[in-house]
Amino acid sequence: MRRRASAFFILAFGTASALALTNAAAQSDRTALSTYGTPGLIETPTARSLKDGELAFTTSLVGPTQRNTVTFQILPRVSGSFRYTRIDGGQSDGTPNFDRSFDISFQLLDEGELRPAVALGLRDFLGTGLYSGEYLVATKSIGSKLEVTGGIGWGRFAGRDSFTNPLGVIDDRFETRSGGRSNTGGQVETGNWFRGPASLFGGVAYHLNDRTTLFAEYSTDTYDRDTAQGLIDISSPINFGLQYGFRNGIDLKAYVVGGEEIGAQFSYVLDPAKRFNAGGRETSPRPVGSRNDLAVAEWNNSARGGGTEGATRALNARLADEGLVLQSFEMSGGRAIARIENTRWDVEAQAAGRAARAMATTLPPKIEELVVVFQDKGVPISRVVTQRSDLEELQYDYDGSWRSYARADIQDAADEGRAGELSGAYPVFDYGLSPYMALSFFDPDNPVRAEAGAQLKLSYRPSPGLTFAGRFRYPFAGNIGDSDRISDSAIEPVRTNAVLYARESDLEVNTLTAEYMFRPGKDLFGRVTAGYLEDMFGGVSAELLWYPTGSRLALGAEVNYARQRDFDMLFGFQDYGVVTGHASAYYDLGNGFLGQIDAGRYLAGDWGATVAIDREFNNGFRVGGYFTLTDVSSSDFGEGSFDKGIRFEVPLSFITGKPSKTVLKQTLRPITRDGGARLNVDNRLHRQVRDYRGKELRDGWGRYLR
Repeated sequence: MRRRASAFFILAFGTASALALTNAAAQSDRTALSTYGTPGLIETPTARSLKDGELAFTTSLVGPTQRNTVTFQILPRVSGSFRYTRIDGGQSDGTPNFDRSFDISFQLLDEGELRPAVALGLRDFLGTGLYSGEYLVATKSIGSKLEVTGGIGWGRFAGRDSFTNPLGVIDDRFETRSGGRSNTGGQVETGNWFRGPASLFGGVAYHLNDRTTLFAEYSTDTYDRDTAQGLIDISSPINFGLQYGFRNGIDLKAYVVGGEEIGAQFSYVLDPAKRFNAGGRETSPRPVGSRNDLAVAEWNNSARGGGTEGATRALNARLADEGLVLQSFEMSGGRAIARIENTRWDVEAQAAGRAARAMATTLPPKIEELVVVFQDKGVPISRVVTQRSDLEELQYDYDGSWRSYARADIQDAADEGRAGELSGAYPVFDYGLSPYMALSFFDPDNPVRAEAGAQLKLSYRPSPGLTFAGRFRYPFAGNIGDSDRISDSAIEPVRTNAVLYARESDLEVNTLTAEYMFRPGKDLFGRVTAGYLEDMFGGVSAELLWYPTGSRLALGAEVNYARQRDFDMLFGFQDYGVVTGHASAYYDLGNGFLGQIDAGRYLAGDWGATVAIDREFNNGFRVGGYFTLTDVSSSDFGEGSFDKGIRFEVPLSFITGKPSKTVLKQTLRPITRDGGARLNVDNRLHRQVRDYRGKELRDGWGRYLR
C-alpha cells in the first residue's frame, strides 16, 4: 500500500504539473537531474549545472525510498538543494523513516574544447548525515550526442571498491572518517568532509534526440542500511535509465538501480526570470498628445464648472481606470501634485508612468511639472517628479524609458501634507471574502497536511496611517488538527503547540489589530500595531525604519510585548508573556540579491540573530533562505539543531501575465521548533516601503513608459 501511495504521489504530481505548465517553454538543452534532484545521471552526479537562477523540482522512487528535492541555481557556479526523503520501513520498528538534507555544489571549471567541466559537491552537509558524502566530478561531451562523466567520492559515495584516501598524502587525518549520525540533525559536520576511504564512479549519457536520453552508470552506493534491513536489493553497481523530455519542460525518467530495483522520476525545471504567460496583457498606455489640444477641455470652460475641480474630476476617473486611487490633488502655477495609492501594478515605476501619462493627457497646457506621490495607507513614501515636455518627447523614443529616468527626480516625501485631499477620501472601508488554505509540512505521520475554509478580511481607515483591521477564518475541511504530535520542547513552547491551535479552534480570530503608520522625519518611517497580532500571539509592536531614497542600506529597530493566545484563537490569553525585539539591517547586494540580519530577542526568550539572503528577479519572483542561531543549545532546540528554511514568493502576474499586487508566499522549514521563533507581524516597514524607494523604482524603470 505504501509503494502504491508513493507511485500515486508521483503520478498525481506529474499530471497536475503537466496541466498547470502547458504554456511553459520547451528546453531542449535542459540539464538531466539525478534521483537526488541535482545534476546527474541516475544516482551519480555530473559536473553540469542548471542555468543561472533556475529552480528544479524532482520526485523520485528507488525501492522503498521516495526523494523530493528542490534545487536552486543560486549563482552561475553555485547551486543549493533541499531534500525531503521517506524510506518505508526505515525505522527499526518497521515504520517509515523521514530525512531532511541540504546539498551544495560548486562548478569549478566550464567545459572547453578539450577540457571537461569540473564540479565539487557536498551532499547532505546539513542534515542527519544519512546521505552524507562529498565528490569531485568531471563531465565532457564527445560530439553532439555522448557525454562521459567520471569522479571520485567520499562518505556515501565510497560504499563499493573503496581505496585509501589520496588526500592522506596531505594529512593522515584524511584517511579516517567518523561513523554514526547526528542525533538531532542539522549540524554541519565539517570534520568529516573529504575524509575516509574513497571510490571512483562514472557513467555516460547518450542523447538519442533532443527529447530522449539513455543513461548508464557505475554507482558506488551500496545502500548498506536498507539492504541490511531487507528493504532493497542491490546486486550490481551498474544502473541503467531512460529519460523523455516533454515540450512543456517536464522530464520523466525510468531506471533500474542495483540490477534489481525499478524506479521512476518526475522533474520540472522552472526559470523564475520568465513568466508562465508573457507580460504586456495590460491595456495600452494613453498616448501623450499635444497639450494645446487640451485648451478647449472642460476645466478651461468656467461655465461648465472647470478649473481645478474639473481637472480633479477628470484625473480621478482616468487614474481609477489605471488601478490608481487619487487621494489628494493640487495644481498651481506650472506644477501639479497627485498623491496616489497603487492597487494594480506590481512594478511601481510602471504605476508612476501611468499616473504621469494620465496627468499629461488631462491637465491644462500650462502645467509642466508633474509630481506623482506614492502613498501607502495614506502615508507618503516617495515622489517622482517628471517634466511634461519629457513625456511628450520620449514616449515613442527607442530608449525613452532610461532617458526619462535620467531626467526624472525621485525624492523622499516625508514633508507631504494633506493639502488638496479629496472630499470623501476618508474614511475608507474595505472587505473581502475568499477561500484560504493553510499548509503544514514534514509531520512524519503525514508530510503534507492542509486546512481549507472561508476567510473574511475587514479594514477601516478613518484617517491617513490609522487602520483597524481583522482577518477571520472558519475551516471547512482539513487534517492539520488530526496530528497527534505534541510539544516536547525543553524551552517555552511558542511554536510547537501549533497542532493544539488547529485542533481547538473553529471560528478563529486570526488577526484583529489597530495599526498606525507615520513619518517621524526625512527618510524615517514608523509603525505601531496593537491587538491580536497573529494566530498565536497578541500584544503591542513598535517599529522604526531609516531608509534613505536611493540607498542600498536600510536600518530598523522593533520592540514588542507579546502574550500567548488561547488555543481556540478567540479573545483569551494564556499566562506566558515576553518582551521581544530586533535591530535589523537590510542591504541590496546587487544583481537581485538582498541580505538581511536581525539580531535580538526571540519569543522563547532566547537571544541571537537571523541571517537571510534572497534573490529577487525583475518580475518579482523571489527565492531565499535563512538560518537563526541563538543561545539555545542544539540539544535543547531538539531535532534540526537550529531554525532554518527556504522561502518562495511568486507574484500572481508571473502566472497570469496581468498586472497584480497579489503575491503567493510559502516558507519551508525542515522542522518547526521553539528556538529562534519570531513574532509574525503584518506590514513590517521594509517590505511596505522598499518598492517605492529610489533603487527599486530605478530597477523597474524599463516599464515606465509601458
